[in-house]
Amino acid sequence: MHPDLLEGTLSRGFDCFAAVTDPFQRAAALMLLVTECHPFDDGNGGMARLIANAALSAAGQVRIVIPTVYRNSYLSGLGGVSNGAGRGEALVSVLRFAQKWAARIDWSTFEIADEQMHRTNAYLDAGRAELEGMPLRLPS
Repeated sequence: MHPDLLEGTLSRGFDCFAAVTDPFQRAAALMLLVTECHPFDDGNGGMARLIANAALSAAGQVRIVIPTVYRNSYLSGLGGVSNGAGRGEALVSVLRFAQKWAARIDWSTFEIADEQMHRTNAYLDAGRAELEGMPLRLPS
């Protein structure tokens, strides 16, 4: 995107998505807006997830967490939207699963969350996990 168009595009995007009332849909749309506009030299993904999670938190919904092992799925979902492969179904599916996973983790203490994250493969390198057939699993 040409830098001269960035501010207007973001402003127009935020205005358009203000009408989206479903918190999850709004979060996904805002995340996509920031990642597609790419307003920063670095940190666009983190900022996009921060904005999405702010929308979810404001609505009292569980935030979306992308564990290390799920990074390739997340990036693939984003890439599918960017290159026009589909209408975002893959991204929505990835985000819904990540939110469902985050909802099932017991975040009450570091020790409990850390143990659950280990058991669900959350810390594994995404490439290695793919090769070894060790996907992100929902906590039991």
